[in-house]
Amino acid sequence: MSFFCSVFFVLLSFVASVCSQVKDFVSIDCGGASNYTDPNGLSWISDASFMRHGKATELQASNETSQPYKFSRYFPADNKKYCYKLNTAERRRYIVRATFLYGDSDSADNAYPMFQLYLDATQWATVTIKDASRIYVEELIIRAPSSSIQVCVCCASTSYPFITTLELRPLNLSLYATDYEDEYFLKVAARVNFGALTSDPIRYPDDPYDRIWESDLVKRQNYLVGMAPGTKRINTSKMINANLREHPPVKVMQTAVVGTKGRLTYRLDLEGFPANARAYAYFAEIEDLKNYETRKFTLKQPYLPGYSNAIVNIAENANGSYTLYEPSYMNISLDFVLSFALSKTQDSTRGPLLNAIEVSKYVKIFPKTNTQDAANLDFFRSMSLNGEWKYEDGDPCNPIKWEWVNCSTSTPPRITNIVLSGKNLSGMIPSEIAQLDQLTELWLDGNSLSGSIPDMSSLISLMIVHLENNNLAGQLPSYFGELPNLRELYVQNNCLSGDIPPALLNGKIIFNYTDNPRMNIMRNNKKNPRLILFSIVTALVVFVFLLLGSLWWLWKRLRNMVHDGSHVKSNSLRIISKSSIPLSMRAGSSVIDEALDLASYVTFTEIEEATCNFCKKIGEGSFGPVYYGKMKDGKEVAVKISADSSIDGTRQFTNEVALLSRIHHKNLVPLIGYCEEGCKQVLVYEYMHNGTLRDHLHDSVKKRSLDWLSRLLIAEDAAKGLAYLHTGCNPSVIHRDVKTSNILLDINMRAKVSDFGLSRQANENLSHISSVARGTVGYLDPEYYATQQLTDKSDVYSFGVVLLEIISGKSHISIEDYGPELNIVHWARSLIRKGDIASIIDPSFMGAFKIESVWRVAETAFLSVELHGASRPRMQEVEIAIHDAIEIEKGSASITTIESLSSSSALANHLEFLSSSSSNVPFAR
Repeated sequence: MSFFCSVFFVLLSFVASVCSQVKDFVSIDCGGASNYTDPNGLSWISDASFMRHGKATELQASNETSQPYKFSRYFPADNKKYCYKLNTAERRRYIVRATFLYGDSDSADNAYPMFQLYLDATQWATVTIKDASRIYVEELIIRAPSSSIQVCVCCASTSYPFITTLELRPLNLSLYATDYEDEYFLKVAARVNFGALTSDPIRYPDDPYDRIWESDLVKRQNYLVGMAPGTKRINTSKMINANLREHPPVKVMQTAVVGTKGRLTYRLDLEGFPANARAYAYFAEIEDLKNYETRKFTLKQPYLPGYSNAIVNIAENANGSYTLYEPSYMNISLDFVLSFALSKTQDSTRGPLLNAIEVSKYVKIFPKTNTQDAANLDFFRSMSLNGEWKYEDGDPCNPIKWEWVNCSTSTPPRITNIVLSGKNLSGMIPSEIAQLDQLTELWLDGNSLSGSIPDMSSLISLMIVHLENNNLAGQLPSYFGELPNLRELYVQNNCLSGDIPPALLNGKIIFNYTDNPRMNIMRNNKKNPRLILFSIVTALVVFVFLLLGSLWWLWKRLRNMVHDGSHVKSNSLRIISKSSIPLSMRAGSSVIDEALDLASYVTFTEIEEATCNFCKKIGEGSFGPVYYGKMKDGKEVAVKISADSSIDGTRQFTNEVALLSRIHHKNLVPLIGYCEEGCKQVLVYEYMHNGTLRDHLHDSVKKRSLDWLSRLLIAEDAAKGLAYLHTGCNPSVIHRDVKTSNILLDINMRAKVSDFGLSRQANENLSHISSVARGTVGYLDPEYYATQQLTDKSDVYSFGVVLLEIISGKSHISIEDYGPELNIVHWARSLIRKGDIASIIDPSFMGAFKIESVWRVAETAFLSVELHGASRPRMQEVEIAIHDAIEIEKGSASITTIESLSSSSALANHLEFLSSSSSNVPFAR
């Protein structure tokens, strides 16, 4: 009676444990619209409360008709990660399982998806779909590092990332404990049920932990390849005592294979190997041996010192039949193909036996972003009521950083930049920002921030601080003048008051504090009055000498002009005050004059004669109308007359004369001369016979004559001109208005860059220029527009747009072509990421062209229009890439016609070409 009571108590405890276990299961149907319970008793929930991104898609072509494999959730193929957050109990072990069923068997012409799967910052797997009807399973065994984990998909190489189900299964006791779990997860590579009765896997409710034990009858993983002759499948219905460390299900232990000829051999493919692994073998004697019979065997292959010499005697090792023996291999090195052999000993009457095996790969845990840094970012996210940026998922730094932060490469990563310009932030700057002690740049400008500036004196790495255009009040903290690395501080257009710390006015820091009416320069009333008087007298003396020197220079200049009989030019080019010309041109009082001395002055009468009183208008630009002319010496010219007599128009006129008088390059349109008489401001250029690149790309007649090689040569010429501005000039020049209408074509169809009215000279001591964003919509660098920080990478972005126009023949902005996207960049980016080059190439291309050269330019354009300037190539690198494309086009590489691009094989071949040649890309990152 007591025996039955004991059995009943054990069974009751087991049932209670299983019920508790199932209660803690998390089963998410990704894309599913409702909650339900499956036939096995597992409760599935929709992912609607877990995920706000992506699109739920019903798998119409799926062979799986039962839930949860009716839906999947697909995500954009962009540079973001999409994550599910799962609550966990810290330091408890779990099985985390994700499944993927593509199910789109009608899409044979499209590349199957390949993308990355992450758990927190650790790369879990590369999901590669090769069979649309197969359910791909990825499983990790983890000890939870915190109170939650995030499972993320991202980084699609082809097609789109997606997910079908996500499951979390808690483990009890010491299941799967290792000595390495602080540093490694376990990725399940194989869990095989040998001697299985059917091809169906065994899982819950037969396994209370819902492990998936795959049948050895499934040939996908080559379980039966290399099977030894005489292998026999056996099973029993008797109870097996399997209550050992890993608690495998009894149903799995009730089947086995035996080597009736004394040997068992198998071969398994292990994805992601060679690697270090944890392996378990499960042996349970399920045959009734006679008293004189024995079953002894050894591991012959692979040879493992300390293991291969050991003799397995199940009856002794497990203390009897129908009792489990589970030898473990906690850290062994295995190859991609695991071939193993069990052989009976000479004194054994029965051959070897095997019930099941488990093999798991050690996956190094990659540290998440510093916990304190990540927590502080949440303060900033809470300060805005809208904006997709605040809903970015996963770890801030890995595997892909959030759009509005930059991170260090340290372990763990630290936050170095916060860029939240114009993100509708309100409230006070959180005081917790002082804990971000690796911060180098802080951009909070253009918001509605209020209150005082908090203490950031501990942020000794700070270099750039943008707090302008807010409602900040109180005094500007003096610690800004003491930060050792601070180079730029912008606080203009706020409500700040009080004294400005003197350390900010010593010229070592770029400091803008305008439009804070209540701020004033700090004064020290205890200074020596004699010293103050001396300073005033000295300043007056210097002023007088400068004034006399200026008058003398002006008198001498006018005298020389009269003596030479020269035409007395209108002096507004020099009279324009320094405040009305770009800061970068204030290098000295002689800069403008030196440039004007180099430029040729043409009288307005000469211009009227050359243009026959402006009878032939050939164009209209931002500067004004353009007329054809011919000078007395026969030189053909293009004459631009300013339509803007404002300060801004005069500034552009001055800028262009001053720049083009000093710089000369075969791919820059040369300035012949200039004229300024009264209100008339005229620029005279070399005439370009074939108009603009825009004319040829968007005129249906001219486009036919512009084949792919011709476009490449034009692009190379323009890139050379811009590269010269960036690197060949001292100081370098940023064009600021690169577009197809500013690329002119001469009589030989060679390109030259024109229109330098918005151009700026770079300050050699700075990496950028603070400048109000100017340019043309559709070509304007979004980073420059957001931050007003101009760099040479702004020209690279604009030229990237030009390259996309050259490839596609489409306009930079078009509702008809791009719909709501409006912009060619967004349209082309999505197609390039999918490998769909056919939809981008201009259909007017006549004849054959080499697809490799098109991809080379497309790849370069794609990099050039990256959102952040740091990710873009330099213009010299763009020039090299275009030259490579020209060499490919002229060379002997295989020719691909536009029609052949519709096949998936052509695209696949090209993607393979890209991956194999990426190391040769000069700006590959």
